[in-house]
Amino acid sequence: MGSEFRVRELVLGIEGLALLRHAMDADEEFIAARLAEIRSYADDSAATRPDRRKPVSELDAADGYASWSSRYDSLPSAYLEVEEPILHGLLDRGPAGTALDAACGTGRQTAALAARGYRTIGVDQSPEMLAHAHRKAPGAEFREGHLEKLPLDDDSVDLAVCSLALTHLPDLSSGIGELARVVRPGGRVIVSDLHPFVTTLQGQCIFVHDNDRLAFVRNHRHLHSSYLSAFADAGLTVRECHEPVFNGRLAPGGYEESIADAARAAWEGIPLVVIWAAEKPETSAA
Repeated sequence: MGSEFRVRELVLGIEGLALLRHAMDADEEFIAARLAEIRSYADDSAATRPDRRKPVSELDAADGYASWSSRYDSLPSAYLEVEEPILHGLLDRGPAGTALDAACGTGRQTAALAARGYRTIGVDQSPEMLAHAHRKAPGAEFREGHLEKLPLDDDSVDLAVCSLALTHLPDLSSGIGELARVVRPGGRVIVSDLHPFVTTLQGQCIFVHDNDRLAFVRNHRHLHSSYLSAFADAGLTVRECHEPVFNGRLAPGGYEESIADAARAAWEGIPLVVIWAAEKPETSAA
C-alpha cells in the first residue's frame, strides 16, 4: 500500500521514550546505556539490526489478517495477558444466553464464551481467521461479515463482545452502533481495544508476513471521549472502564527484545488496553 519504513526508527523511538520518561530520575548508567544504543542504531554501527533490514509494509485488514492468522495464537502477548482476566471476569457475571463475538479472529473470545455456556456466534471478515476459530470453538456458529455491517438481526443477542478490533476503524460510531443494534434491550456490550496511549506512542503491531517480510494493519487512535460519544449515540449506558497496564512482557523474537531495558522503561506503568462494559437500556413500557 505504499507505506514502508524500517524497524530501526521504532527502536530509536522507544529509546527516546525511555529517556523522555526517566531523564529526571534514572541513574547515570541507565542514561549512558540509552545514549549509547541510540548512537549505535542512528549511525548503523549496531552489531545486529532487529529487523534484519526488512521493510515494514502496511496491509489492509483482509490481507493482513489472512497472513497473520497462522501465527496469531503462537506467541505470548502482553496485550492478551492483561486483557483476558478482566474481560473474562465480565463474561462470568451475566446469565449465559446468546452471545456475539464480533471480529472474532481466531476465536479467542468465542471459545471463552462457549466454555461459559453461551450459544455463541462468531463474525469475522477473514475466512482464514474463521477457519482457526472453528477449530478452537467447534460448537459455535460462524459467519463471515464486517464490524460495520454485522450479519445479525436487530435485538438478536444478549451479549456482544468485540475484542481488540475497533482501533482498525477510522470512526468508532459504525462499529459500536452495530454492536448496540444487535443486542436486545437489557443486554450487554463489552469492548476491549488498544489503549489510546499505545496507539499514540507506537500505534502499529508488527507481524511476520509471508515468512520473510514484516507488516502491520493500521490502528487508529480513539480517545476515551470518542468511545463515550459513540456509546451515548448508540443508546448504550457505560457501566465500567478498565485500563490494565504493561506487565513487563515483550514479544519474543520482536525488535523490542533487542533493547529490553529501554522497552520496559518506556512502557512501564502505561495502560496497554482499555475495556468498556456497557448496557442497552430496557425498553420503556408503553
